[in-house]
Amino acid sequence: MKIYAISDFHLCISGAKPMEIFGDGWSNYLEKIKNDWLEKVHDDDVVLIAGDISWAMKLDEAKEDIKFFDDLPGNKVFIRGNHDYWWQAISSVRSALRQNSYALQNDAVKFGNVIICGTRGWTIPEKDFKDAQDEKIYKREYLRLEMALKSAKDLQKEGDVIICMLHYPPFSQSKKQSEYIDLLLKYGVKACVFGHIHSNIGKYKLYENLFGIDFYLTSCDLLSNKLQLIKI
Repeated sequence: MKIYAISDFHLCISGAKPMEIFGDGWSNYLEKIKNDWLEKVHDDDVVLIAGDISWAMKLDEAKEDIKFFDDLPGNKVFIRGNHDYWWQAISSVRSALRQNSYALQNDAVKFGNVIICGTRGWTIPEKDFKDAQDEKIYKREYLRLEMALKSAKDLQKEGDVIICMLHYPPFSQSKKQSEYIDLLLKYGVKACVFGHIHSNIGKYKLYENLFGIDFYLTSCDLLSNKLQLIKI
């Protein structure tokens, strides 16, 4: 079993909101992702998708976009991104997915000796929060992250590895140790996958080891529309 990751598809199969307007890197990007996926992934592998799945505003509108993943091999694990407005009641989201697809919301799922947990997260401030609402969301997402990690810990047996999925990076560009990082360390996370960052990559890297954790930035445009292998 291998673990791969890719994120930030911003799907709109209807063509109403094409990603090609954002640059040449998005030209035929879905075809490129599909071809790479079919070349790499086998049925017992796992693909992590860290949010911003569809531009849709409602679940019914997102169903055509979700079908993109239906015939692709492997077990697919999704979390919500900041643009996934269609993702509301988790029971409804899960009912719209095929048997080999999993939607995480403050919880975890296990494949062999690998446990995947995750939640959306929020922007990590360099110093101060933008406003009271920003701080409120940050604290709420902190609690949700701990719920996800506790769920993973409940599933963990000796030799099992925990991988955490977030949509937002769990550290700021200055890479100071945040409260979110403290949680990842507390629960013994081996690797963390995140998306959200696009062409203006700034000081974030596609891969780096910080605080003893492997971090993978998996936005599809930054990965040249190819799946990233997560080393376990």
